[in-house]
Amino acid sequence: MDTYSRFDLELVKGKGVWVKDSHGRSYLDCVAGIATCTLGHSDRALRKALSRQLGRLQHVSNLYRIPEQEELARWITDHSIGERVFFCNSGAEANEAAIKLARKHGHQQRGIERPVILTAQASFHGRTLAAVSATGQPKYHHGFEPLVEGFRFFPYNDTAAFEALLEETEAEGPRVAAVLIEPLQGEGGVNPGDPAFFARVRELCDQRNILLIFDEVQVGVGRSGKLWGYERLGVRPDAFTLAKGLGGGFVIGALVTTAKADLFKPGEHASTFGGNPFACRAALTVVHELERRDLVAHVAAVGAKLRQGLEDLVRRHPDQLESVRGWGLIQGLVLQPGAPSAPELVKAAIDHGLLLVPAGPNVVRFVPPLVIRPRELKQAVKRFETTLIQLTAAG
Repeated sequence: MDTYSRFDLELVKGKGVWVKDSHGRSYLDCVAGIATCTLGHSDRALRKALSRQLGRLQHVSNLYRIPEQEELARWITDHSIGERVFFCNSGAEANEAAIKLARKHGHQQRGIERPVILTAQASFHGRTLAAVSATGQPKYHHGFEPLVEGFRFFPYNDTAAFEALLEETEAEGPRVAAVLIEPLQGEGGVNPGDPAFFARVRELCDQRNILLIFDEVQVGVGRSGKLWGYERLGVRPDAFTLAKGLGGGFVIGALVTTAKADLFKPGEHASTFGGNPFACRAALTVVHELERRDLVAHVAAVGAKLRQGLEDLVRRHPDQLESVRGWGLIQGLVLQPGAPSAPELVKAAIDHGLLLVPAGPNVVRFVPPLVIRPRELKQAVKRFETTLIQLTAAG
């Protein structure tokens, strides 16, 4: 179906942070499947682990206990604030589970007949109907009305506006079941959360027994330079969602909850494929390799180098580039008004052997595999600068 505006590029092979097209040309990949290929392409550990898993068992459904699933859930809970995990197949499905969980909390714990979930403007939570309804970007809503009811939006990082919306929504009694929010907005422009704002949201949620749920689909599993995005903010959510980097390119998502938010009973939520042996083996390999290679510390170090390189670009090209924002290996280069647009720059960079992804019309996003090395980052910055100079000169 005609659902993608694809670039005229056919990628057929990859190794580490490099990919090749059908004509044999190489590209430095700073997209990583949109923040997904944690260990890069054709990683040796993943190849071996998944080959062995296919020789044993790939899928059985959740009618039975799955040792790989239990091991992965144990790793996640041992390394996070979580105490329970539900596995699914994508970030959208993880957020769907979170929305159902929030509504149950509203009914069961706050006595709300028609629960409301507060989410941020410029957010992105997925493409299913409920997840897109929770997304604070009207461009994703058009043509799919009526949307799922029960979502209200506040400006990201705006404490006064959040407090006002909460008071207005609950003026006649409890109505808010949860706050669903990204620690860093990815699709919305690479906007990092303000720790003071998040601390106040946590305080208000505690006062009213409202669930605080983080969407960590893009920043979780080490990309921020911490294992989890909430660690960058110093705020503990009641639940958080994962996908993308958890499977390293293989399909898996998860909803992780504390005991407070562990509300589902048998039969209330499920997934045929969720957490099957193959998917969980992929995720176990990713998280074990994160530990073995000390990749979270690596991301913090090379992420600082990437940011420095991009900030140097801003100083050299102030008429086209405004600023840099982000964490670790999710960095956004903000463009000046009148500069080439982010989609234009991303398309032009392909001709210079560099793959990038926009985050809206005026932010170019750098989200390479977590295994990228400093010299490869330098190449990425240099190739982007060449792209910028040539595209600007061409008018």
